[in-house]
Amino acid sequence: MDFTGLPDLASRRAGGSVLWANDELFAERENLIRPQEPVFQPATFGHKGQIYDGWETRRRREPGVDQAVVRLGLPGVVSGIVVDTAYFTGNYPPFCWVEGASVDGYPSPEELADADWQPLVPRSPLLGNTKNPFDVADPQRYTHVRLTIDPDGGVARLRVHGTPVADPRFLDLASLDLAALEHGATIDGCSNMFYSSPANLIAPGFAQVMGEGWETARRRDDDNDWISVRLAAEGVVRMAELDTSHFKGNAPGWASLTGRVGDDWVELLPRTRLQPDTRHRFRLRGPAVTHVRMDVYPDGGMARLRLHGALTETGQTDLVCRWLNTLPASDATAALVEAGLPVTEAADLVARRPFTEIPAAQEPHT
Repeated sequence: MDFTGLPDLASRRAGGSVLWANDELFAERENLIRPQEPVFQPATFGHKGQIYDGWETRRRREPGVDQAVVRLGLPGVVSGIVVDTAYFTGNYPPFCWVEGASVDGYPSPEELADADWQPLVPRSPLLGNTKNPFDVADPQRYTHVRLTIDPDGGVARLRVHGTPVADPRFLDLASLDLAALEHGATIDGCSNMFYSSPANLIAPGFAQVMGEGWETARRRDDDNDWISVRLAAEGVVRMAELDTSHFKGNAPGWASLTGRVGDDWVELLPRTRLQPDTRHRFRLRGPAVTHVRMDVYPDGGMARLRLHGALTETGQTDLVCRWLNTLPASDATAALVEAGLPVTEAADLVARRPFTEIPAAQEPHT
């Protein structure tokens, strides 16, 4: 699988932030997570030299390395990392490595220095002016990553592709967006993504411009375009929002929704007329579903798709267990203790993961 098709967990658009860098003399650390592709204008000089769309440190005159720490906008399981050295040719770092940490709350850079950093990408050579991809095989959920460049130089972008894993302690499982990327939903099928990724449909926040939505090529046949969303977990969809904001001459004329129940598909919203540049809301009634397919007729673009509803008991179990199974052992134990289990019982349960049911305190024997 090409991991670059997965969401960028570190993107500024998803709420990521570059919390700290030990040096950024030539170019600011914040550029690392800009969602836009890097750009370059030759012979464009500022007070510190050529202006680069990336993070660039000064030339080292003593042993050492440079580092930047990123808080992921969407904590989750990392499948791959891209260290993009676009336009850095004689000033890119020859080596890098990347580590991940799982830290609860909102730690400061000083507190993160003492975190339990785990290797995601080993010390690896880099090429200049290149998107350097690295596969990651680690099932743990991470909240932060740390990029180390050896010894110095410039990196245009850091992309951290993976699958978001939501913390259920901050969710109302009886009322949430079942299609939200930040809650763990994913796009699992799409007919066409010529202009932009369908993952934009379920991204956080409102689309600011047309390019932040999903847009297909113009159809010249009698068929129609569609996308399929695997929901965060099984649930009942009560309200759908189909947002065509910014799509004016290229919005779909109509749309419909169907939901997957086992191996069958049932109608949730019949083919319904849409308006350009409009947030449409529709009340729905239907069974519990695991996936929702949106068909647009015949083609066009949409900014966002929201599917509000409630998780079923099965869905709640799946979402909570997904989170518990991807936490570091110490964090999973702490979460169970917070839920009322004794420390020794919690630690024993965590040692026997994966969970398929939500752990509960055992009734005392009488």
